Amino acid sequence: MGKKRIVKKGGDDTRAGSAGSARAPRRKLDVGKVYVEATYNNTKMSLADTQGNVLVWSSSGSLGFSGAKKGTPFAAAKVGELVGEKAGQMGVKEVSVTVSGVGAGRESSIRAFATKGIQISGIKDVTPVPHNGPRPRKARRV
Repeated sequence: MGKKRIVKKGGDDTRAGSAGSARAPRRKLDVGKVYVEATYNNTKMSLADTQGNVLVWSSSGSLGFSGAKKGTPFAAAKVGELVGEKAGQMGVKEVSVTVSGVGAGRESSIRAFATKGIQISGIKDVTPVPHNGPRPRKARRV
């Protein structure tokens, strides 16, 4: 039936307040870049500094969504909220957003990120678009 979890109630635990602070980002920056990759199956979001070094990232799959639910706008919004919250803890005030992909979570992830009080200076779409597409099939001979 699994292991039982024992929770001690009392002030003698030295790690009581460190659970939240241990996961808090250690770097401080005020300007950053946000990269959003929205595919049909998942939404990934990462926060980088101006040189492009990724500091914080999250995806729908890492939040526990599975299967077709990973590609939904709701899952993307949760990803945006989480990355925005971590960015706020780091002291980020302004970001530029780069979006790639054609998934359902493109817009909702950015909207959820913006609700955390971080100024978005610009949004750039770098989704690859084919010029001519693949070579057509050979003509059928009857």
